[in-house]
Amino acid sequence: MIEQTVVVLFFCHVLLFAGMSFTQAAAAGHWKLLQGTIGISAMHMQLLHNDRVVMFDGTGFGPSNLSFPTARCARSYNGRRISFDCTAHSVEYDVATNTFRPLAVQTDMWCSSGGAMRDGTLVQTGGFKAGDRTVRIFKPCPTCDWEEIPMGLLTRRWYATNHILPDGSQIIIGGRKRFSYEFFPKPAAFNWPLAKTNSVPEAYRLPFLIQTNDGHAENNLYPFVFLHIDGSLFIFANNRAILFDYTKNKILKTFPKIPGGDPRNYPSTGSAVILPLNLQAKLLEVEVMVCGGAPKGASIKARNGVFVEALNTCARIKITSPNPKWLLEIMPLSRVMGDMLLLPNGNVLLINGGSFGTAGWELARNPVLNPVLYLPNNPHGSRFEVNDPSTTPRMYHSTAILLRDGRILVGGSNPQPGYNFSGVLFPTELSLEAFHPPYLDPEFAALRPTIIEPRSQVMVFHGQRLKVEFTVIDELDPTKVSVTMLAPPFNTHSFSMNQRLLVLGRSNVTTTIWPELMYEVEVNVPVSGNIAPSGFYILFVVHQCVPSEGIWVQIL
Repeated sequence: MIEQTVVVLFFCHVLLFAGMSFTQAAAAGHWKLLQGTIGISAMHMQLLHNDRVVMFDGTGFGPSNLSFPTARCARSYNGRRISFDCTAHSVEYDVATNTFRPLAVQTDMWCSSGGAMRDGTLVQTGGFKAGDRTVRIFKPCPTCDWEEIPMGLLTRRWYATNHILPDGSQIIIGGRKRFSYEFFPKPAAFNWPLAKTNSVPEAYRLPFLIQTNDGHAENNLYPFVFLHIDGSLFIFANNRAILFDYTKNKILKTFPKIPGGDPRNYPSTGSAVILPLNLQAKLLEVEVMVCGGAPKGASIKARNGVFVEALNTCARIKITSPNPKWLLEIMPLSRVMGDMLLLPNGNVLLINGGSFGTAGWELARNPVLNPVLYLPNNPHGSRFEVNDPSTTPRMYHSTAILLRDGRILVGGSNPQPGYNFSGVLFPTELSLEAFHPPYLDPEFAALRPTIIEPRSQVMVFHGQRLKVEFTVIDELDPTKVSVTMLAPPFNTHSFSMNQRLLVLGRSNVTTTIWPELMYEVEVNVPVSGNIAPSGFYILFVVHQCVPSEGIWVQIL
C-alpha cells in the first residue's frame, strides 16, 4: 500500500479555461433535449433519493397536455369560481429511464414551497386560494402519489420559503401578506409568542418582513434563507439581511444593506446561495452570495410597458466576520429570474432568466440563453465564464436542479396565466432539457473518478468516519482530490431552498496496486445538524475539478 498526502484544491479554478477573462465566451458545456413535452410546465422541482424528480405547476392554468389513464379531477380557481380540472398538473420524472408518470393533486400548488425531510419524504406547503393552507406529502416509491393535509398550516402561505432545521423539521417563512413563520410538523409543545384567538394558536410574527415590504411591489417574497453553522438563520429580503434566532424570535445581527439598495427578491427576483462550507478549514467561514434581480421600480414600470435592464451585479458577504461587508462583482450578463446552483466541484452555475423586466406574467424580455459559471476562489474580476447557450428561452416559472450524474435538469417557463403555445412572445414551455457543464465534456472523461464503495444509499451518523474507494482512468493527482456532499434543493422562482454543499474533512488518499489500481479516502461526516441537518445528500469525489457520479448518503 502506497500512501500519498493530499492538499485539497477546495474551489476548482485552474483546469478549465484558466486565465480567461469573464468577458470572453468559453465554448464549453453542451445541451441535450430530454423530453419534447412532459405535459405540464415544470414550475417547481425536487430531486428525491430514488433518482426521480417531482415537478408541478398550478391547477388554475386550465387543462394541461397530460391526461390520467382514468379521470382524476382537481379543484381549479379561475379568479371567479371553482371548477374541476381532470388533467395532471404534477409529474414524477425518472432520471434513469427518461420517462415520467402523472401525479394527482387536489388543491392548487401554484407558487408554493417545500423540502425533503430526513426520511426522504417531500413535504410541500401552501399555494394559491384553496391550496394556500394545505400541506402535501409525497413519499418516494414507484407507485406513490400526493397525500394532502387540509388546513395543515396555521396561516395562508403563498410565495413563502421553507428551510430544513437541525432537528429535522421545516420552518416556513413569509408569503404574500404573511409577515410570520411557523413549523412543520407542528411542535407538540409550542411556546406561542402571540395571544391566542379563540384558543387557536397563531404563527410567530416576523416584523423584518413588514419592514422590507415595498407595498404592492413587495420585493420580499420567497426570502433567501440559509441555516447558519450556529443553528440560527440568515434571512435576506428585498435589500437587507438579518441573522435570526427562530427559537427565541430574536434578531441576533443586522447586516449592511446590499450595495446599490436595489431589491433582489420576488418580483425583482434575483437568486442566492450559501457558498460551499469547507469543513477542512481551521476556521470555518460562512459566505452568502446574491446575484441579479431588477432595479427598484422595475415591476411597476414593466406593468406599464417599460422594461428596464436587469441588475448585472453579484454581492458576497462573510456572515461569520465580526465586521461583515458586501463585496460587489459585475456579471458578464444582466439577469433577472436566474437560478443559482452549487456544482459538485464548488463552482456556482447561473442559468435561466431574462435580461430586461421583472418576474410576473409577460413582464420580462430578452431571454438569457447562456449559462455562466462562477468560480468563487478565482481572483476578483476573473470569476465568471460564459458557457454555450440553449435555444429555448426559460423565463418566468422556469426551474433547474443538479442531478446525481452532474447534469443540470432544466424545465418550465410559463410567462402567461395559462397554457399558451402560440401568439405570444414567449410560449408556455413543456420540454425538459439537460445542460452538461464543462466538467462533463469528453476531453475530461479520463479524469473523472468512479466511486466503487460504498454503494449508493449508505446510512451514516453525524461524526462518523466513512471510507470511500474510487478509481480514475488517468493518473491521479492526489493534491487535487476533494470529497463533497450536496443537499438537493427544492427549486422554484429562481431560489433553491435547502441547497447546501459541504467539502468534507478527511484523511490522506491511499493507493492499492493489487489486484487492481484503486484509491481510498476516509472522510468525516459532519458532527452537527447545524452544519448538515439529517437527511439525504449526494456524495461526490472530485479530481482536478471533475466530479464523479454521486452516491446517495443518508445522515441519520
